Amino acid sequence: MKIAQIAPLAESVPPRLYGGTERVVSYLTDELVRLGHDVTLFASADSQTSARLVACAPRALRLDARVHDALPHHLLMLERVRAHAAEFDVLHFHVEHLHLPLFRPLAAKTVTTLHGRLDLPDLVPLYSEFDDMPLVSISDSQRRPLPDARWIATVYHGLAAGVCPFNPAPRGNYLAFLGRVSPEKGLDRAIAIARRAGMRLRIAAKIERGPDERHWRERIAPLIDGKIIEFIGELDEAQKPAFLGNATALLFPIDWPEPFGLAMIEAMSCGTPVIAWPNGSVPEVVDPGVTGLVVGSVEEAAAAVAQAATLDRERVRLRFEERFSAARMARDYLSVYRTLRTRKQVAA
Repeated sequence: MKIAQIAPLAESVPPRLYGGTERVVSYLTDELVRLGHDVTLFASADSQTSARLVACAPRALRLDARVHDALPHHLLMLERVRAHAAEFDVLHFHVEHLHLPLFRPLAAKTVTTLHGRLDLPDLVPLYSEFDDMPLVSISDSQRRPLPDARWIATVYHGLAAGVCPFNPAPRGNYLAFLGRVSPEKGLDRAIAIARRAGMRLRIAAKIERGPDERHWRERIAPLIDGKIIEFIGELDEAQKPAFLGNATALLFPIDWPEPFGLAMIEAMSCGTPVIAWPNGSVPEVVDPGVTGLVVGSVEEAAAAVAQAATLDRERVRLRFEERFSAARMARDYLSVYRTLRTRKQVAA
């Protein structure tokens, strides 16, 4: 099958630092190539892939100081995809809704994975209008604000087998937080949990300009003491296994409807359990008592730390392999692609 993967340009594929969508696109693309498919990746030129790369920007836009507006770069990429669309059986978009008007005439051969939050009123009329464009959700909970959109599948994210290797014996004796420094990610909760549990917290997080920067300066930075609460900044992919694998547990105290939460399965891949709030996709991703614990307060979370430390890390890894491998993700998407082709043939 000839498949085009169209990635955001903010980060490379995979990203050098933070970037969940681009990371997933990388794992999916390489797995599809491994399975023998002819895959072309539209992404920034600094991407690394086993597929054919069509460079649509010299480098990741977030890391290019010359870029002040990402929109023109994405529009140029979409025009390049349109010009070559006839060469592909499937056009798989990961750029949210930017392409919908341009590719509506090709709806039968497109699929769009929505990676972001959908609980925004502005999106309701948009997806009501484009109800002929096939969509994939990354969790069932993500769909709830748009029940009438054209959902054709839910496909959970997956990781390549060696990305976060299993660590049966963590040596860090700390709790981990991995994500962004933003209010909805609950970093202030994570700090409160660690202090209440009397355990060190290591924070690997990205600080974006704007509101997140203010949140860091006003709410989080004063709580960092460098001893019990340690901030280490953004991690690249090579640093992540040691950080997650040596943690007693990953804290995921989100305060928003997280569409998936890649950090949870990255931790599980290492054998590290997750302590999380029951928002968004969490009840779909965490198996309570097996891969982690779902809690509703700082007090519950602090009490759960001791229990998390007793969970069987081999079972955590095994459940990850069963549910969240890149191979499983690729098989699910191939089923979606074949459904598109079948529907197209029937329509013809």
